[in-house]
Amino acid sequence: EWRLIRAGTVVIDAAPDSGRIKLDSAGLVSALFKIDDTYTVHYDPGRCATDSLLDAQEGKRHRETKITFDRSQNKATYLMRDLRANAVLRQDQIDIPNCVHDVLGALLMLRGARLEPGRSASFPVSDGRHAAQVKVDAQEREDVSTAAGNFHTIRYEAGLMNGVVYPRSGRVQMWLTDDARHLPVKILVRMGFPIGNVTLELAKEEQP
Repeated sequence: EWRLIRAGTVVIDAAPDSGRIKLDSAGLVSALFKIDDTYTVHYDPGRCATDSLLDAQEGKRHRETKITFDRSQNKATYLMRDLRANAVLRQDQIDIPNCVHDVLGALLMLRGARLEPGRSASFPVSDGRHAAQVKVDAQEREDVSTAAGNFHTIRYEAGLMNGVVYPRSGRVQMWLTDDARHLPVKILVRMGFPIGNVTLELAKEEQP
C-alpha cells in the first residue's frame, strides 16, 4: 500500500539456503509506473549471503544488479547493468565482514533472535555498496489486523536508512508475531516527500 492505494503484491519465498522476492505493481500504480522485480539470493549456513541477483523492470527501465559476497576475501562486488542498452551503469567493490546478510537474510535472522521489548540486537548487513552493523530495537507489543487475520505482535525498528546502509532518510518498522513462529505480518517504511509511507501487510502464508 502506498499513499492509501493498493500498490501491488510482494511474494517472499524463504528456504535455508536461498530466498526470493517477487514484486509486481497493480492498479493505478501500474498505470503510472509499472514494476516487475525479481530478487534472488543464496546463503551459506548461518544466512551468510553468497550472491544475489535483482532483475528490475521499472517503467521503461530494465536493469540487472548482481552482488557477489566473497567470504574467502571478505569482499563484496556490485555490478549494475542496463539490459536495454547493454551497458554497465555502476561497478563497486567494498570490504565486508566474513559473514554478512542481505536485508531478507537479516529479517530471517531477526525471526530467530526472539528479542523481547526493550532489548536490541545488531546484524551485519550489506547491499553490495555499503556494509554496516544494523541495530534492531524491539519496541513494544501490539495487536495487528491484516487480510490474513488478527495477530499479537512485537514491533521492531531497524536502523537501515539515514546513511547506515541506505542513504535515503527514513524509518523501517516491522511487526512479527509474538509466538514461536515470529511471522512477519506488517512492514512499514516511513519516507519523506515525495514517496511517503509504504506499507506491506500479510495477505496469506503458505507452507511447503
